[in-house]
Amino acid sequence: MLKSMTGFGAATVENDDYKVTVELKAVNQRFLELNFHMPRQFGQWEENLRQLIRQAAARGKVDIFVNYVDKRESKSTIRVDKGLALAYQTAMNELSDTLHLPRPDSAAMFAGFPDVLQVEQSAELDGLQPVLEDALQQALKAFDDMRQREGAHIAEDFEQRLVKLEGMRQQLITLAPAIVEERRQHLQEVLAEALAGKDFDETRIIQETALFADRVNYTEEVVRLESHIAQFRQIMAAGEPSGRKLDFLIQEFNRETNTIGSKANSKDAAQLVVDMKSEIEKIREQVQNIE
Repeated sequence: MLKSMTGFGAATVENDDYKVTVELKAVNQRFLELNFHMPRQFGQWEENLRQLIRQAAARGKVDIFVNYVDKRESKSTIRVDKGLALAYQTAMNELSDTLHLPRPDSAAMFAGFPDVLQVEQSAELDGLQPVLEDALQQALKAFDDMRQREGAHIAEDFEQRLVKLEGMRQQLITLAPAIVEERRQHLQEVLAEALAGKDFDETRIIQETALFADRVNYTEEVVRLESHIAQFRQIMAAGEPSGRKLDFLIQEFNRETNTIGSKANSKDAAQLVVDMKSEIEKIREQVQNIE
């Protein structure tokens, strides 16, 4: 099944300690590019998250947004900067001696001075990684479902256009003998007009017609085009990332069609080639959206 490179998925997972929300947004990109937008503390798990995403996505520019709420009771400690407290005491004693005032004898006073007491909160996120990875996997499921739905729509569009190409290819096959016959009649009319009332060599007309038929023979191209269309369907049904393969195959579609256009000396064939190239271009544009 084909998958689109564009997609969105989100999920929230919560337990007694944490609430984690993950959102994934992807747009077209030739290769896989992952951009994380999450708290700095989550960097220790980034490689694990990358591996999980690579299992679901092969191409595209993917932005991953992670937010969390820590529901645990705050675990804080108070650190005393003893050196700073002694420095404050020394300074205050000197000031007291200079001003002939009583020396301070209250610890509460020194505790109120800047940076003597420092509150430190625990940065440990014990137990958060499983919640984070669960949220990511659920978001990836929604993300992948959306890309598969979009890929199914694109596959339907491909099939409709392939059917049109097959119809025009068949018209080219039917038209080929008429192109040669039209050339033969044209040669006969030209010679008949130029040599009015005189005999002319019918063998020469046959030879010229045979040479012309060889020059305009595009049988090889329409056969290869049939093979390319069959390969396109096989790749679509393969169920693996196929955007690059389809992109290459579209180049072959164009190559065969251009060759037919250069060989077929016919207004009707030229119009068919123009119509085919229009359909091929529409397929090519859609292929750019395929993973």
